[in-house]
Amino acid sequence: MAKFGFIGMGNMASAIMNGLLKSYAPEEILFSSAHEENMAEVTARTGVPHVSSNRECAGQVKYLVLAVKPQVLPDVFAELRAVVTREHVIISIAAGYTIEDLQNGLGENARVVRSMPNTPAMIGEGMTGVCYEDALFSTDEKAELDSFFSSFGKYERVKETLMDVVASASGCSPAYVYMFIEALADGCVKNGLPRQMAYRMAAQAVLGSAKMVLETGKHPGELKDMVCSPGGTTIEGLAALEESGFRSAVIRACDANYSKNKKLK
Repeated sequence: MAKFGFIGMGNMASAIMNGLLKSYAPEEILFSSAHEENMAEVTARTGVPHVSSNRECAGQVKYLVLAVKPQVLPDVFAELRAVVTREHVIISIAAGYTIEDLQNGLGENARVVRSMPNTPAMIGEGMTGVCYEDALFSTDEKAELDSFFSSFGKYERVKETLMDVVASASGCSPAYVYMFIEALADGCVKNGLPRQMAYRMAAQAVLGSAKMVLETGKHPGELKDMVCSPGGTTIEGLAALEESGFRSAVIRACDANYSKNKKLK
């Protein structure tokens, strides 16, 4: 019997599995997916076995990760409702579905952990929002959950009412960062910097800046001010960003994430 099972093996599940494999042996993990060719490729690459049905996967694991798109979950509920027991720990990564929604789908006795990870989990640098009711899980189970979420990055326990906001803070935001890196590189290429060098320099600048926020504990605004000399080039660039609505565009993107999450079910 394996410890962790995945229902679905898309980009996010694959990223989490890659993290898990740094701490767990392949035989401790099992997965099922709708695509046989994809399953065979993942097994060949990772050594993690797969099974042909979701019910079979659920029947052979304790910690079951629901890693399918939100619109697919009702079909998964229909398959799993009869096999999920009180012994299972259900970990959902689906946006928009509350713990109550998941319990309604799987049965009221289902013990559910709701989470929102992001794709940097693929390199062990994920950021995941997690919520669950402490009283439903043993000390050993909570320790295992800590190990699970820590294996592919960092995580924060949050109130469930904030989970749709977590999607903006970490779930969707990598795409915004990639767009920023691309745009910054484009601007530098426009002014003569070679393309690949521009990508490397922009990406490293983002990485270093993020580490400054995390490791110094300083407010981002304070760190921004440290770069801006009076009458200098940086403040000139910031003024151009403000004129183009940079901050308000990011805030509107967060509002759009939040609104879409509320409509996913």
